[in-house]
Amino acid sequence: MAPAATDSPSQADTPMTDANDDAIPSVPVDALTSQQDTPDYTDSDTNPNTTASSVAGDTTEDGRRRRSEATQLRKSILGKKHGRLDESKEDDSIRRFRYLLGLTDLFRHFIETNPNPRIQEIMAEIDRQNAESEAKARKGSARTGGAGGDRRRRTEQEEDAELLQDERSGGETTTVFRESPAFIHGELRDYQIAGLNWLVSLHENGISGILADEMGLGKTLQTISFLGYLRYVCSISGPHLVAVPKSTLDNWKREFARWTPDIDVLVLQGDKDERQRLITERLADENFDVCITSYEMILREKSALKKLPWEYIIIDEAHRIKNEESSLSQIIRLFNSRNRLLITGTPLQNNLHELWALLNFLLPDVFGDSEAFDQWFSTQDSDQDTVVQQLHRVLRPFLLRRVKSDVEKSLLPKKELNLYVPMSEMQRKWYQKILEKDIDAVNGAAGKRESKTRLLNIVMQLRKCCNHPYLFEGAEPGPPYTTDEHLVYNSGKMNILDKLLKRMRADGSRVLIFSQMSRVLDILEDYCVFRDYNYCRIDGTTAHEDRIAAIDDYNKPGSDKFVFLLTTRAGGLGINLTTADIVVLFDSDWNPQADLQAMDRAHRIGQTKQVKVFRFVTENAIEEKVLERAAQKLRLDQLVIQQGRAQQQSKNAASKDELLGMIQHGAANVFSERGTGDPSGKMDDISEDDIEAILAKGEERTAKLNQKYEKLGIDDLQKFSSESAYEWNGQNFTERKKDIGMTWINPAKRERKEQFYSIDKYYRQALATGGRTADTKPKAPRAPKQVSVHDWQFFPPGLQELQEKETANFHKEIGYKAQLPDGPEEELSEREAERDLEQQEIDNAQPLTEEEQAEKARMSEEGFSHWNRRDFQQFVNGSAKFGRTDYVGIATEIDSKEPDEIEEYAQVFWERYTEIQDYPKYLRVIDQGEEKLRKMNHQRKMLRKKMEMYRVPLQQLKINYTVSTTNKKVYTEEEDRFLLVMLDKYGVEGDGLYEKIRDEVRDSPLFRFDWFFLSRTPVEIGRRCTTLLNTVAREFEPEGKVNGEGKSRGRDREEDDENDDVAPPAKKRAKNGTTTKQAKLPKAGSKTASASTSRAPSVSNAPKSKRGKK
Repeated sequence: MAPAATDSPSQADTPMTDANDDAIPSVPVDALTSQQDTPDYTDSDTNPNTTASSVAGDTTEDGRRRRSEATQLRKSILGKKHGRLDESKEDDSIRRFRYLLGLTDLFRHFIETNPNPRIQEIMAEIDRQNAESEAKARKGSARTGGAGGDRRRRTEQEEDAELLQDERSGGETTTVFRESPAFIHGELRDYQIAGLNWLVSLHENGISGILADEMGLGKTLQTISFLGYLRYVCSISGPHLVAVPKSTLDNWKREFARWTPDIDVLVLQGDKDERQRLITERLADENFDVCITSYEMILREKSALKKLPWEYIIIDEAHRIKNEESSLSQIIRLFNSRNRLLITGTPLQNNLHELWALLNFLLPDVFGDSEAFDQWFSTQDSDQDTVVQQLHRVLRPFLLRRVKSDVEKSLLPKKELNLYVPMSEMQRKWYQKILEKDIDAVNGAAGKRESKTRLLNIVMQLRKCCNHPYLFEGAEPGPPYTTDEHLVYNSGKMNILDKLLKRMRADGSRVLIFSQMSRVLDILEDYCVFRDYNYCRIDGTTAHEDRIAAIDDYNKPGSDKFVFLLTTRAGGLGINLTTADIVVLFDSDWNPQADLQAMDRAHRIGQTKQVKVFRFVTENAIEEKVLERAAQKLRLDQLVIQQGRAQQQSKNAASKDELLGMIQHGAANVFSERGTGDPSGKMDDISEDDIEAILAKGEERTAKLNQKYEKLGIDDLQKFSSESAYEWNGQNFTERKKDIGMTWINPAKRERKEQFYSIDKYYRQALATGGRTADTKPKAPRAPKQVSVHDWQFFPPGLQELQEKETANFHKEIGYKAQLPDGPEEELSEREAERDLEQQEIDNAQPLTEEEQAEKARMSEEGFSHWNRRDFQQFVNGSAKFGRTDYVGIATEIDSKEPDEIEEYAQVFWERYTEIQDYPKYLRVIDQGEEKLRKMNHQRKMLRKKMEMYRVPLQQLKINYTVSTTNKKVYTEEEDRFLLVMLDKYGVEGDGLYEKIRDEVRDSPLFRFDWFFLSRTPVEIGRRCTTLLNTVAREFEPEGKVNGEGKSRGRDREEDDENDDVAPPAKKRAKNGTTTKQAKLPKAGSKTASASTSRAPSVSNAPKSKRGKK
């Protein structure tokens, strides 16, 4: 197959004029009318490793010198490549402006708002040339005669220049594929070939674009095909950068190997050492064609990635950069690239400003001013239809959006159904508790206390209650906690899900269950175990390898996995689960695009069944309003992107009034109606007829909701608000807001008794004297948002100073006066001086300069902002437990951190630990832990050495007791040998060590009748083991160290503790004056004692007492 060559549409509007050498003083004429080929980056002088072979075998100085030369050469080469790339980008800008202005003059408005003077020069020159061309055309058409007055024969130099220009531009051909290209190992569908041709036309006109096909239409394959076109048709092998979510790294690698195996792919991922190796061996030398990496790696390895001149930067799930203030969006804008491509199934999620952020990333020279963009499409003066048409013309060159129903006829449409589920009795009780706790906020009568944060918290708690009451502490019955039927009947959604899953399993379907809350997945996991459903699970904490294994396990032929549990955000990106045909949305996301992403895990190319989507919505509760708001946002996407429509402005988040309306919705029913079950909380058993009724009702209400928003046009959406949230059961609560607490919701409000600890406050309130209130000082105004700086996060030292300076200037601007600190009367002068000093700092404050603001922003990104106090405390404890350099061991103590993150933090910690308050305390914890660790390791080695001295240690091992151990020893040598053998078997430390040894003692036939040994507790056994380990360790220590030059060693504290516990009681006399049997035992050290078989020891080589025999 050969690509078809046609005339370039970009040249159709360019009039043929004579060359003018003096036409453009700053830009060559040929640059304004030509398409430059990509510079050849494979010349021999661009290989930075040309001297690598000469380094080996040289002396140290020569090797160092040659390595330095190689580094300088690499920098020089990269500088040349960046220069060539910048030249190509300027040529692309010229072609791009000509092409866009040829489509519609609307783009002139956006281009001319760019403050770059070079762009202004290019635009002025284009306008001047166009004006000259039009003038000559008018002049020629006005003359009579066949020859035309301006026509003349060209000179040889002019014709040579024109031919040379044609050669350089390659004949101005464009490429159009009619079938799957040969370099693709497989067949593309017709609409995918059309998508490839669209990408090719963008490239040939110097335009970056957004591939916004609906999820599941093969955007990855179309992108890989386009990179193959650049390699095999345009001879542009790279380098290209592909930024993708971490969860899709493996999928992208597989797709490249499947469709274009000749393209050399580098996956930049792994721990710090692995990444450094890849950067040194492959990235720095450009030993690859395509580099695939995750967003996180771009942030971590930005310095290495920023050095390369990229041909294409491709971002998958590009809505991640919809906020131009985010770290990823700002950093990736610093990378130098000739073209950019965004891939997203959800190009618009909230408003038009986010759409501008994507267009600005693609074409910063065209869309450079967000205010101009927003103002253009939100003007009140223009006719609405005109604005719609303008937006459609702006988007058409950059955005390709197709939906499955239009292009993929073999894929059956998905069937969505909202199931409105009643609450259980337990859910009603908890829902009522949440509303009663903040009844003033719920009734809208709380005044200033009714902050948005408070309402958001109420919304979150209500949504948790709608899912399952066991998400609240104390709701689940127990202890003991059991996995039983109560897990099902205490939640309305679980009750419906239980019935549906039984039916789906019988029909041979497989199910995906999505929830926003990972703790809901915990409950569903217990349910799957209870019902014996085989399942897989993915949430935000699932490791990349485990994620891939779970997907492969679920998708493999003959898999026995019935259910796949996923969180909406973590499991809704880049995962192919077409082996399932049922999707259950356990709860709805605020953003409807996230739910669409989740549905399309199953509803995508390769699905052979009709996909059914069941969305659970708790009836007469807040979830109904959440669903309505999501439907409104989804309608906005359909109008703007899929039909080229616009709206003025859409708010990103719900306002206070909207949140209040959501909370109030259905609250009256909660207080007025009883639950549908007994007092224990159990719902009435739902029969098959009830299930059918719920399905039918859901189908009816779903259709009604869809019809409601399908009728809304652009003007309706602009006027749409959440006023309808105040309407319920035919009543409008907007006008009754003032007395709504008395006329609508009347729960038994609980009185909270205040505990008085201030005598003055008590008598002021008791006597009602009308005196001063508790606090008459004006509160300090809230300062600009600052980064919380904690000493364990190791931010740069100057950040706190800059923030204090900014805060002081803010106080100065608003006229804030420093307040007198609280304190005793005798310290009044000191407190006044402190206030005056603070006021002086405010009066002398100056705003931050641009350099200081940039420095503050840079320092805010540094440090370890994602380390909280718990992480720091666990780091200290882990360092004490495993040693300061055992990063893998420390990682087991900190769940949220990887070993490479801990290593990075540890290096900074040991350099700057003196900045932490009370740092000696933390160092003492670590030093004591490491000392204990060293002692344990030494004892372990000595014990092993002792065991290796005997063939049968349990029978032959000899223990060299100390005098202190001998005098009070009540364990036999056989028992001590057994303890040492067990310590060698199980180790000298560990959880449950001495319980294991106690069990071994009780199971051993050697001590079947040894009541003393059998009755020892784990604590007593532990103390004896400590004594024996110290005894063994001393045996192998040097002689001088043992005796201290003739002086006897002091007894260990452990030995004293052990002797206090197990020593025999003191001598006693019987009441009749005779000596007790215990008193008649021979003294330790006597001959009789040596020959005795009693509990006294048999120590043959125990050192003699200094006193000698009496």
